[in-house]
Amino acid sequence: MRCRESINFFTSPFGLLSAALVLGLVFPPLSFSEIYKYMDQDGVVHLSNVPDARHNLVLKEGWVRFRLGANFEEYEPLIWKAAEKYRVDYALVKAVIKAESNFNPSAVSQKGAKGLMQLMPGTAGVLGITDSFRPEDNIHGGVRYLRYLLDLFNGDLKLALAAYNAGEDAILRHNGIPPYKETKTYIQRVLGLLENYREESNGSAFFLTPNTV
Repeated sequence: MRCRESINFFTSPFGLLSAALVLGLVFPPLSFSEIYKYMDQDGVVHLSNVPDARHNLVLKEGWVRFRLGANFEEYEPLIWKAAEKYRVDYALVKAVIKAESNFNPSAVSQKGAKGLMQLMPGTAGVLGITDSFRPEDNIHGGVRYLRYLLDLFNGDLKLALAAYNAGEDAILRHNGIPPYKETKTYIQRVLGLLENYREESNGSAFFLTPNTV
């Protein structure tokens, strides 16, 4: 699903971009409205205003497009609504969205995952989502899918996150978290964000399942 980030950033020769841009900080307007990012096998995010064709850097998901200046706060009510409906930790939903798309509703991966929670077309179809670029529908579908995965793996958050990243079949096939570096990095990324968002929420209600961290 699937856009990946890490705390180490590479600045491409196509345009010097601060890692702070990815964090959504406010900067003067740039001469272009889109930048591209890609995480290599070492978990390093490469940024550019033009995606290149260095195939040795290409992983399964490839380049993911996202726009600058995302307004994170506008999605807060949608996240709370879906989290309450499906009884999924609000901070977890926010962490997944941050890791998947950096809160960009127009994000598209090379494999075709779309929107804030990077829903694959097949998954969106099963969930009844007809427009993955519509934030409310995407969040609704993504949180419903997270609820399904948490139930499928008896509340084991790490297995649920691994399945969200690599697919539930991979978890069943490997009888646990698959040995994919991307998936392991993704799990740690989301768990780190989850902890941060919980601290920011300052005691707000959570909706947890047994065995979650």
